[in-house]
Amino acid sequence: MKNSTKNQEHGLNNQRRDFLKKSLITLGGLSIIPANAIFAGEERWNNRTQSMQRSSVLPSEKVNLACIGIGNRGNQIIKELYDTGLANIVALCDVDMGADHTQEIMAMFPDVPRFNDFRKMFDKMGNKIEAVSVGVPDFAHFPITMLAMSMGIHVYVEKPMARTFNEIELMMAGAKKHNVVTQMGNQGHSGENYFQFKAWKEAGIIKDVTAITAHMNSKRRWHEFDPRITSFPPKQKQPKTLDWDIWLGTAQYHDYNKDYHLGQWRCWYDFGMGALGDWGAHILDTAHEFLDLGLPYEVNAVKLDGHNSFFFPFSTTLEFKFPKRGDMPALDITWYDGLDNRPSLPEGYGVSEENKDIPPPSDGKLQIGKLSPGKIIYSKDLTFKGGSHSAALSIIPGGKSFEVQSKLPVVPESPSNHFENFLLACKGVEKCRSSFDIAGPLSQVFTLGVMAQQLSTKLIFDRETKQITNNNWANQMLVGEPPRKGWEEFYKM
Repeated sequence: MKNSTKNQEHGLNNQRRDFLKKSLITLGGLSIIPANAIFAGEERWNNRTQSMQRSSVLPSEKVNLACIGIGNRGNQIIKELYDTGLANIVALCDVDMGADHTQEIMAMFPDVPRFNDFRKMFDKMGNKIEAVSVGVPDFAHFPITMLAMSMGIHVYVEKPMARTFNEIELMMAGAKKHNVVTQMGNQGHSGENYFQFKAWKEAGIIKDVTAITAHMNSKRRWHEFDPRITSFPPKQKQPKTLDWDIWLGTAQYHDYNKDYHLGQWRCWYDFGMGALGDWGAHILDTAHEFLDLGLPYEVNAVKLDGHNSFFFPFSTTLEFKFPKRGDMPALDITWYDGLDNRPSLPEGYGVSEENKDIPPPSDGKLQIGKLSPGKIIYSKDLTFKGGSHSAALSIIPGGKSFEVQSKLPVVPESPSNHFENFLLACKGVEKCRSSFDIAGPLSQVFTLGVMAQQLSTKLIFDRETKQITNNNWANQMLVGEPPRKGWEEFYKM
């Protein structure tokens, strides 16, 4: 493993170093920005005050929902929300209204106002919007969510919450400040596994957990790339209907290339969160919440095959260390991704089942091998086998497993799916199961993992101060690069 100094020099070039230094000056420090310093901005639009003073939606009414990102995964989110019968679609927004993948939703709602810039949509219709769905690339979640919350608008945003640790910190603080309903889109968090894990934990079936292995070994988009890359892809002619400037949002400027667009953004450190950010929230969500894991104190980059400065490794093994919590012992999570990087399986594991609850990918190319995405949970007396999304846990035979079978509690059925749960919460009927206070720390775990991948190093993290203590450069990366000129206001809301 390379030492941290060499990794820093290898991982980020001088231009990006300058960007980060400017960010730290602009945003006020070397690490996490205090929330009271961030939320000092003035209201930008006249109708924002009216939006913030909007009364709660009555239980008998539908929620006026605006949808940002209407193709691919955004398309699926909109259909799920609309199919609940609880949403009234009042606005559609996408940076490419002329693309093939946006046509279906526009045809479903032909009379709904359309925008290509979310800022203009909120400016014109903010007082008519009660909630918004955000189905856009990972790096673009932050500005949309911050603006919506500042206007008192409830937010459903795809997982993971954002791309950087500090953006998530600001989103959590913003949700609390503006008292809005929030839901991260790890939809399995309203399914069987959620209620089963909760019931088994409360009944003492899941206890004394010391280790979890999590695995996602399907082919990824970047597996076709060349890890010997020395620069970003060259400029290409962009689609005439695409507004590339708005697509980039707060991110640093990159010339258009097809390998950034239509899901390809997930490949790059500058835009996405790799396999961990994509699948971690579907695999580790219940363990993280019900085992009260919070943030790790150490993250180790154990294996990084095909490591480079630009896109994610072909295969990754990451180790996250969590301390003792109350009467729960210290716990290690080991994450495996890559076609040739599967964890060892315990005796009696059996066959890996495919999860029918996994939605189809935007490119239709998900290839699940013999070991489907999932997890193995090791406790003192029992070992549990689990999948992703809402897949239920099973107890692997051995030890005390047989005597426990007769003591398993009844698992209640979910009263609502993830989309219903959000809209019912907007109406004051339910509480969101993956609200930002729950989903935020989980998403921050993934940002720390991605930083360890990018720098190819170990990170020591102080859970109290939220600082990286062994690597000053990594500590500065918690804040990240500054937004492009003209996009600074979203960090002040």
